[in-house]
Amino acid sequence: MEKRHFAISDIKISSRAKKYVNEALSNNRLSYGPFTKKFERQLADSHERKYAMVVNSGTSGLQVALHALKEMGGWKDGDEILVPAITFIATSNVILHNNLTPVFVDVESDNYCIDPEKIEEKITSKTRAIMPVHLFGQSADMEKICKIAKKYKLKILEDACETMFVPYKGKPVGSMGDVSVFSTYIAHIVVTGVGGVVMTDDLKLATMIKSLMFHGRDNIYLNMEDDDTNNKSKLKSLIERRFQFIHVGYSYRITEMESALGLAEIENKDELIKKRQKVGRKMTKMLSEYSEFFQLPIEREGGEHIYMLYPVVIKDKRIKRDDLLLFLEEKGIETRLFFPLLSQPIYKKIFGPIEKNYPISKRLVERGFIIGCHPFLKDEDLKFLKDTFTDYLKNRGLI
Repeated sequence: MEKRHFAISDIKISSRAKKYVNEALSNNRLSYGPFTKKFERQLADSHERKYAMVVNSGTSGLQVALHALKEMGGWKDGDEILVPAITFIATSNVILHNNLTPVFVDVESDNYCIDPEKIEEKITSKTRAIMPVHLFGQSADMEKICKIAKKYKLKILEDACETMFVPYKGKPVGSMGDVSVFSTYIAHIVVTGVGGVVMTDDLKLATMIKSLMFHGRDNIYLNMEDDDTNNKSKLKSLIERRFQFIHVGYSYRITEMESALGLAEIENKDELIKKRQKVGRKMTKMLSEYSEFFQLPIEREGGEHIYMLYPVVIKDKRIKRDDLLLFLEEKGIETRLFFPLLSQPIYKKIFGPIEKNYPISKRLVERGFIIGCHPFLKDEDLKFLKDTFTDYLKNRGLI
């Protein structure tokens, strides 16, 4: 059987994106400027949010969002944040970075997001927030999560780094919590190369986040246009305050060129969404012939899936995960493990052998894997994928 490159992700820079980047360069503007402002506005509008702040990564976005919530809420070091036991490590790392304590919650066996039925048993007097992760391209069960948060007066920080635009119960993903964070990394939905965005409806929270991502600077001066005033008293205040810092912040800003790339992508989002969903649904239809062997993605009731990645869980115990992954990789099909978190060496050192306490997550990590699902996969790629699974099952005498 032929070998074919079936990548986890792919990117094609459009002529519009190249045009926008060249405009940014021609304008001699590399820092925060008109492309970033427009990109932020369109991101906010498309997610029914009032404020969007573009940052240099989704991880940075999570860091400043949690920092702002902690400072505004008067949280103490060691206070607890509930987080799913399966997610990319950045989700829980930022909790540690903020001197808070991650408390892990097992996940759903079918949609793989934090299980709302297991949240309340983890709430203590120190619990301050829930961090649901919208994993692989669809929303967590936010209706139930929001009810729990309201009951216990907890904040919600949505990690939507892997999911954009898709609706859940009539609202865009990332629009229901106090603050939400998205990623624009190269493997994600909207691509700027690296980057992320923080969104909220709370003006005070947005103001603090914008300050924190700019070294903690006084918000009177956050971009060069703030210098452009003929008001003498405002100018006097600028002179006094534009180099004052009111928080211990970070340098998490993005460049105009990256925003130009992102703006071109978001202006083409409807086509991107349509293509991703078409590819993902075709993959499920083709591989469903082997549903006795593999658990495939399902779309949550009341929501949609954008298929940022395509998770597969092995059901048949005769199939050894590592054997299958080696077979796929030898044929050119890239794979990734199913976001092992609690078994990571650093987490075993910090928290001890706790993975056994999360049986669903443990099973998914041991039996699950991820393959690519992006808009640039063609029908012949999908046929190759199906044929490769068929060959594996035949070679192992399973069909």
